[in-house]
Amino acid sequence: MSVTNPGAPKRNILGGLLGLLGMSGVAGVLVTAMITPLIAVTGVAANSTISLFENLPTYLEIGSLQQKTELYASNGQKFAEFYNQNREEVSLDQISPYVAAAAISVEDPRFREHGGVDVISAARALAQSVIGDGAAGASTITMQYVRNVRVQTAEAIPNQEERDKAYLEATETTTGRKLQEMRLAIGVEKQFSKDEILQGYLNIALFGGTTYGIESAAQRYFGKSALDLNLQESASLIAIVQEPNAYRLDVPENIEANKIRRDYILMRMMEEGAIDQATYEATIATPVEPRPTEPRHGCGAAEGNAQYFCDYVRLIMVQDPAFGETYEERQFNFQTKGYQIKTTLDLDMQAQGQASMASAVPSYVEGMDMGSAASMVEEGTGRVLMMVQNTAFGDTEELAGQPGYTSVNYNTDYEYGGSTGFQVGSTYKMFTLAEWLASGKSLNASVNGKDRAFNLINFQNSCLGADGGSWSPTNDGGAKVGNVSVRQATSQSINTAYVAMAEQLDQCRIRDTAMAMGAHRADGAVNESNPAAVLGTNTIAPLSMATAVAGFANGGVTCSPIAIDSITLRDGSALEAPKSTCNQAVTPEVAAGVTSALQGVANGGTGSASNPGIAPLMGKTGTTDSGLQTWMVGATSKVGLAVWVGNASGQVPMYGVDLPRAVGSQTRHVIFNDVIAQAMRVYGGDSFPEPTGSAVQNEQVTVPDLAGKSTAEAKTSLEGLGFTVSVGNPVESDQPEGTVASTLPSANTRVTQGTTITINPSRGPDTAPTSDALAAPDLAGQTQEQAQSTLSQLGFNGTMAILTEKSETVPSGQVIRTDPAPGAELERTGSIQVYVSSGP
Repeated sequence: MSVTNPGAPKRNILGGLLGLLGMSGVAGVLVTAMITPLIAVTGVAANSTISLFENLPTYLEIGSLQQKTELYASNGQKFAEFYNQNREEVSLDQISPYVAAAAISVEDPRFREHGGVDVISAARALAQSVIGDGAAGASTITMQYVRNVRVQTAEAIPNQEERDKAYLEATETTTGRKLQEMRLAIGVEKQFSKDEILQGYLNIALFGGTTYGIESAAQRYFGKSALDLNLQESASLIAIVQEPNAYRLDVPENIEANKIRRDYILMRMMEEGAIDQATYEATIATPVEPRPTEPRHGCGAAEGNAQYFCDYVRLIMVQDPAFGETYEERQFNFQTKGYQIKTTLDLDMQAQGQASMASAVPSYVEGMDMGSAASMVEEGTGRVLMMVQNTAFGDTEELAGQPGYTSVNYNTDYEYGGSTGFQVGSTYKMFTLAEWLASGKSLNASVNGKDRAFNLINFQNSCLGADGGSWSPTNDGGAKVGNVSVRQATSQSINTAYVAMAEQLDQCRIRDTAMAMGAHRADGAVNESNPAAVLGTNTIAPLSMATAVAGFANGGVTCSPIAIDSITLRDGSALEAPKSTCNQAVTPEVAAGVTSALQGVANGGTGSASNPGIAPLMGKTGTTDSGLQTWMVGATSKVGLAVWVGNASGQVPMYGVDLPRAVGSQTRHVIFNDVIAQAMRVYGGDSFPEPTGSAVQNEQVTVPDLAGKSTAEAKTSLEGLGFTVSVGNPVESDQPEGTVASTLPSANTRVTQGTTITINPSRGPDTAPTSDALAAPDLAGQTQEQAQSTLSQLGFNGTMAILTEKSETVPSGQVIRTDPAPGAELERTGSIQVYVSSGP
């Protein structure tokens, strides 16, 4: 089977004549003369017809065709594409010669001879138009190319109303439009060679649905390139051009109609000498056998389990003013400009992350809105290497309503995926620790981790000012501790100790440190700075927490996350991609101190289960009240990773949720361990720098002898020396009642600065009563401290248990009632339960 040169058809007389005179010039003269009487019939004066035609524009502005935007991973592998028109432009030498021969034979046999207008066919068509057939044909390939260019120009207008208007003007079936096409076709023939026109025509033509251009048509209907098309396939595709939706090959009902049109094209090819009769007869005997491939575009069709990352990239592009003045324009450009976007995505890490996620957290758990997400970033660049979550990507209304599907990206902020984030629990302690060190305090300092009621007025907040009231935080599992070092408080995530640390700091500075490190609220609001925020009440996205922990591991330099490495257009020209912004959020010394303490979390602390032990690791766990949200964030010296498992919405404790590889509250460690192990193998990891200076100082201070001083005076003196102060129960002593009897540690001993000193007030000399029982006093309305003093004065040496309960009438911090009740018998060495109001 062969094809002859489509540029050498049987007829040559007219071609020779036009060749001598100049095709475009002769075409213009002949068309002008031809249309004069025809236009006059329609009511236009004969003496104005020539000037009417000659005044039509001759230059056709041919802009870039709509192209597919394609997303590539960091290794160059394409994983997603977007388009309004599925088109891939190719040069003429990348198209089977059968295609060119078929197009010319059936659409424009004199293509190589005329100057843009086939005068004979045009005259016939115009005559038919005069008598009412405005849709008469005879358009040359050049004229069809002109019409398609004008359609494309219209469809390139971002504004829908303007686009529709321009499209109607380009496609209206009138004599005026036909004349415009003729005039512009003559101009095009002067601008471009015949091969360039043919190439443009084959790349711009519609082949049904959203398939444009011969290359995309070949891939869509036959699963091969345009260069590899055989004769019958070429004719079948050219058949579609006449009636794209009637002859398209992905609709079974169209196959017979396509074959009729195909066989007609083959007959015309034979008549024009492009194929011989034997080839024609053999080919028409073959059936039309397409192998259509369903087009897959948009993030829902993204490969490599990268649907959510894909949508993150899309939202970055359509919300950045660098890519269009309005959202509508940016969205249109994203679908049509043919952006070639090389992203930061590491497909191997993505595969590992998604495999671990799929094995550990189902997309749907009966009775709850189960959610889990994990993000990894590269230190020093902010490049997002991995982004996975447990649900399936549901970007249509139909999918979004199915269990286990959502379009919400749990990893990102609301602006880039619709999530408002999740409470981060004790992972937020990183920022209190950073401010602790920045204020000159040590990792080795001792803090009072005992359960107690904190007076909120004592918490400095230069952002909002301090509020009064009482707050009694507890530890996970109800753990009770005493004085602990900051290192221990960090490795074991002791809430009460961290609240005690925050009491010595400015809450506003803690907030600012978190936000500077990249841990901002996902809903766009400013982080809360109340004391409870120390324990992680702010709702933050996993990507932000990965960014923050990576910043600590990077010497305090935080780099905002980026998902795009480069952007180019189809012609190779480069566009500026969004850049990461890196800033020194905390000093290297502070970062080293934080990193040192967080290594204790990953080595023997609450995060040990997340550590595969391949390379040095630091991290922090986080669990919110009732285990509703659970976190593990951590970093090597190369990458930062955040894993969240919890309630996307709802209030189901993760402690009781059985998941495939662990109970819900421990599943974060399973995923983190899997993923960070792979990252350690691929990216490696070096030792972290050792902290120096005040971060590790062990300054010894002598406890002064304060016997006989007032409790308030003693407290002021001790705090001035850097001690934390606690007031114990009054004891018998020779010192006046209400003054200091003794301290623990004792006076004149040397202890580490920051140690908690307990003051034991005196209640005077021994006045022990003869009876072992006394009448329980009425403590209602007293503060806890006042109640303790009252009982001591009565000679009560037993246990006073403080319980809190809500009250609409008794102010917070005051006693509501006691058990035993006032007047009842109370053993001096027994116990009394004191109920203190927590407010309404």
